[in-house]
Amino acid sequence: MVNLPNALTLLRIVLVPVFAVAFVLPGTGARLVAFFVFCLAGISDALDGLAARKLQASSDFGRMLDPIADKILVGVALMMLVAEGSVYQFNLTTGLSSLLRLVPALIILTREFLVSGLREFLAHADVSVPVTFFSKIKTTIQMIAIGAMILGPIADKVVHGAMAIAYVLLWIAAALTVYTGAIYLRAGLAHTRPKSGGEPV
Repeated sequence: MVNLPNALTLLRIVLVPVFAVAFVLPGTGARLVAFFVFCLAGISDALDGLAARKLQASSDFGRMLDPIADKILVGVALMMLVAEGSVYQFNLTTGLSSLLRLVPALIILTREFLVSGLREFLAHADVSVPVTFFSKIKTTIQMIAIGAMILGPIADKVVHGAMAIAYVLLWIAAALTVYTGAIYLRAGLAHTRPKSGGEPV
């Protein structure tokens, strides 16, 4: 089980608590460490898939663990960003600002729960749903947006409006999340409809 792709996936999980600790520590240095650790974890996500293909080292353990590691990383990062409430540049009331921070995070996390449930259901039906091109784009924009928001309080001092751009990217990722989630849901529902003979599709 412990081949290179799986080791990279396990590394991503190990990096999550390191990221969380660095994120909550005060100071610019700690925030830069959190940003670096998040980027390293995100890069490992791309590398483990590449290594599995190049080395022909894919395994059932890796296929199970990889989406779990992704969800842990994204979920923890989003929850901490929402809890921190660091998007202070918008001149909005506290309630509206909190809502604007919370909604895309809820959309993304809800989609992850939905896809996990659908994949489990379809696995019992011996059906696999391949990752779509838009899903890959969604993941890329999502990781860039989260990373930009982690660095945002520092970057905004250098480039005014950097946090606003990061937040727009997060909303774009949320929109793509809805679209790709609908694709998975449609695929799942297609296999719940009985054929005329009573057999599942």
